[in-house]
Amino acid sequence: MTRIVSGFAGSLSLAVPRSGTRPTSDRVREAIFSSLDAMDAVHGMNVLDLYAGSGALALEAVSRGAASAVLVEQNGQAAGVCRANAAAVLKASERARTGIRPRVDVRQTSVRLYLAQPAGLSFDLVFLDPPYDVSDEELSGVLSALVPRLREDALVVVERSARSPEPHWPDALELVRTKSYGETAVWFAQPAAPSQPE
Repeated sequence: MTRIVSGFAGSLSLAVPRSGTRPTSDRVREAIFSSLDAMDAVHGMNVLDLYAGSGALALEAVSRGAASAVLVEQNGQAAGVCRANAAAVLKASERARTGIRPRVDVRQTSVRLYLAQPAGLSFDLVFLDPPYDVSDEELSGVLSALVPRLREDALVVVERSARSPEPHWPDALELVRTKSYGETAVWFAQPAAPSQPE
């Protein structure tokens, strides 16, 4: 079972797709968000969750005060689970009377097609937890395509198996932190500072 760890929807159980996804464990999600909270990288932010699966990462951010979230999931069954989970979290927001009116949008499309759309909303916080069959080359291409959608001080969080190599970062992104949680490795990156003319 997967659940929201903290915030106005804390302890809310989330549905998980029957197959084809690899949900982040509650323990790892809690550790990731402890780091993000310490960096003040969640509250009021616009969040993008690529390869959303159940949507647990984005919806955890919403529960903790993110202003909006876009969940991108190609699989039809998983996208339906995302919609149901998002509706449950938004209902919890109404019950909690937080005064926060988060927006959650589920897009059933591939990550590459979503990022190829003309730039609209830009994002402060992006999660990528790709399936095992996403190659290193494909992930590298996605990271490059993501760059135009990032705000200047955005944070990109990539979660993969600890046996996977570090993602190949485009020049526009730089690694700022790496964490390992058992079989899971998490990389935090941000837009690179523009180079100063010599």
